[in-house]
Amino acid sequence: MESGAKAKTVKKYLGKGWMVDACGGHIDRLPAKKGEKGKNDAMWKSSPDKLPEAPWTSDKSKRDKIKKIIQNAKSKDVVEVFIATDPDREGEFIAWRLSEVFAKAGFEKQKRVIFNEITENSVLKSLEQDGEINYRMVDAAKVRMFMDRLIGWECANVSRRSGINSMGRVQTPTLGFIVEKEIEREKHIPQKYHSVNFHSEGIKFNIRFHEKGEDDAWIDDSGKKPKHYPERTFDKTLAEESIEALRKNKEIKLLSIKNSKKNRKAKPPFTTDTMLQSSNSYLGWSLAKTSSIASELYEKGHITYIRTDSTRTNKDSRDEIKAYILKEFGNEFIGQGVVGPDVKKQSVNIQDAHEAIRPTRPSISEINEKNEDLKKLYRLIWSRFAGSQMSDSIRENRTIRARTENFHKDIAGNASWRIHAGWEEVFQDFIRNVSIKPPESELKVGAIWKIELDSENPELVSEETKPPRRFSESSIVQEMKKAGIGRPSTYVSMVQKLQEKKYVENINGALIPTENGRRLWLEVVPLYNNQSDEILYKIFSTEFTSMMELKLDNIANSDVDSAMIWHDFVFDFYEIHNKADTNSRNNPSSKQIKLLKDLLRNMGEKEQAKILGGRDIKSLTREEIKPIIDDAINLSGPRKASKKQIDTIINKCEQLDLDLDEFLKENEIEDLENLTGGRDGSASVLIGKLFDIRGNNPATENQIKAIRNISKYLEIEIEDAMAIVKTTTIEEINFNDASELIGKLKKMKKK
Repeated sequence: MESGAKAKTVKKYLGKGWMVDACGGHIDRLPAKKGEKGKNDAMWKSSPDKLPEAPWTSDKSKRDKIKKIIQNAKSKDVVEVFIATDPDREGEFIAWRLSEVFAKAGFEKQKRVIFNEITENSVLKSLEQDGEINYRMVDAAKVRMFMDRLIGWECANVSRRSGINSMGRVQTPTLGFIVEKEIEREKHIPQKYHSVNFHSEGIKFNIRFHEKGEDDAWIDDSGKKPKHYPERTFDKTLAEESIEALRKNKEIKLLSIKNSKKNRKAKPPFTTDTMLQSSNSYLGWSLAKTSSIASELYEKGHITYIRTDSTRTNKDSRDEIKAYILKEFGNEFIGQGVVGPDVKKQSVNIQDAHEAIRPTRPSISEINEKNEDLKKLYRLIWSRFAGSQMSDSIRENRTIRARTENFHKDIAGNASWRIHAGWEEVFQDFIRNVSIKPPESELKVGAIWKIELDSENPELVSEETKPPRRFSESSIVQEMKKAGIGRPSTYVSMVQKLQEKKYVENINGALIPTENGRRLWLEVVPLYNNQSDEILYKIFSTEFTSMMELKLDNIANSDVDSAMIWHDFVFDFYEIHNKADTNSRNNPSSKQIKLLKDLLRNMGEKEQAKILGGRDIKSLTREEIKPIIDDAINLSGPRKASKKQIDTIINKCEQLDLDLDEFLKENEIEDLENLTGGRDGSASVLIGKLFDIRGNNPATENQIKAIRNISKYLEIEIEDAMAIVKTTTIEEINFNDASELIGKLKKMKKK
């Protein structure tokens, strides 16, 4: 199995005579570390009818773990190996690698075991079936890895010229959503408006200032379609007149009442993305927390597999929850069952044949766990599944039109109260403030309703339209799902990678692109995506990414030729990449352009014209811009130190407990403002001195701790470790020597 927690649960079901162990996920990977064969290769050769034979490698800790499992299996005379990795593409790849390793160790009798839920019944049933490795899914996993490797390895050479470390097949288009949303926000022009609202008999009313078609109608045309807001007006005087009339009259007269009923249908059982979104909405959790808690629930056998695009559930589970609903709430609470579009018709790129995320024992509404978070998420998952099999909730609605004396505009309000809870009965932990009674006052035409005046009733609201909301972690996952990019197994990791690589920041729940994130999307990606209007040549577009995801699914689910798909991709990729690489080499970097613009900003028009020779900065090549920058530097004189250089000096002085003013004085610098920039400037000189001081300082506690731990792991005496960097004792080692020693010890550890 992949995880120790799952192994522990399964062991409980199997009892004596079984050895149950965990491999800890992937045991092999593509080479990436120094000294590993094929580390520097973007891809590996293969014949046109085959996939590459990659030099799979593994970390020492993984090798040791598998070696220990095999030794243990041999010592206990194991006769058959059951491989029960996760039931998805990555799980199948891990199963294949484990199968190869066990076969090499002499365990020829093997069986692939798959279960969607870790319950005793499901586990025992799966052991009885003759399961085999699904090599189509293995090929899909391989091609996915090869694609990611090729794009990551090759495109990094282009992105680094713009100061960006890496690009990703799915990660970069996801970043595009976030950057484009930010640009949309920046283009937003706020529109001022005024509205008036008040409460009467517990119902909120607002003034309908302008009906559709009127010259003064308030229209928001910032979205895809213009939207009319009758309760908004540009005319503040008109809004103030309505307030004055309401305060003077202290009542409204009902002119019309429209009766209606509204049925609210339950939502289908959770898929990975809807679970992530709902836990964020209802519980306020991050993607990482939800994913972690859901994994634990699955591993403990409480819920089905958590990586799924499907809303399908099996009949036994539906029958069980319906029996529970009938017993607890009555027949009127049983519905026909709600499913998503994936069941009604094949949706965009549905990868798997899994069920939705649901309780493994539907009749249990609450689990007996000490961890409150486990209980909360389980209850949400249970409620969603139970609700999907329940009747609609029903509300009575009364749409009210009214007037107040001496004011000529209609007043609108809506009274609503629930008359049948339906699925909301099991959602009471998550739904608040549901009205279940009609207004106490008479609901009929001509009735007079009083307004209880206070400082905020009635209220004049003067606001501006807001820019589009930024993506949150959960809403960006929804966008990925909608576009057909990424998969349930990658949603969380994609969003995390964008933050780890500092392309995106999560500030108060909103995803905001950093300077590097914007530069990657706006400067580097166009080198690839702007070569042609054809989707085939836009490798970082959502359309291309979705198309490739579909091809991976086709490899896994049908008899398409995986080698042909791979080789076609390689051909198309290099045709695009080589052009992007050439253009990137010829184009100036964003840093060069920024530097030149900064230098020119301090010059007069004549000096600028002389430097540029009548050329536009955008038309310059990388080679042409270099001498122009040199001329501009010579003409403009010494540059000021950058903010980054000044911040580095301040931070290093603080770390070294140096008085900043004294340090500057010792180096004949009057003030930070007098520092010069550039590689040979006074700021660079000071930074070099500060690093020299730091290097000669004693090693930090963390360095000493690392030296002791690695030496212990390597079974090396501390004195022998010190001898490597020609230091007598660990108490005497300085910062630089400690850094050097840690690096050398780590290399020894890898060997």
